[in-house]
Amino acid sequence: MTKQRVLVLDDEALIADSLVQILEMFGFDAAACYDPADAVAWLSANPCDILVSDVVFNGQMSGVDLAIQMCKTMPRCKVLLMSGNNSTGELLAAAQEQGHTFDILAKPVHPSVILERLRAISNVHGPVA
Repeated sequence: MTKQRVLVLDDEALIADSLVQILEMFGFDAAACYDPADAVAWLSANPCDILVSDVVFNGQMSGVDLAIQMCKTMPRCKVLLMSGNNSTGELLAAAQEQGHTFDILAKPVHPSVILERLRAISNVHGPVA
């Protein structure tokens, strides 16, 4: 079976890099980006199965904006958002008005919860850490 390709987007490099290492230990093909512009460039060259993204970035495209763009350019790509920011509700409400609903986890989130959710949305089964 082909590994699910996952892009992890978080402006905190430690979080993104740590999550990539964990995902790879559990059978995913994972890569990290640290800002939405880099993620857009990476995704144009590397189609992926799942996007795991923070929601709020300083003065840039939000994770919700990127998720909406992904739905248009890669409709089969699944999206899992993470946020510890209070403005996330407004961004999700705006997305819902455009017909988009996204799965979201509140930060801080334990990696086992992320793995469980990724397995559920990608239909990949196996033990969770």
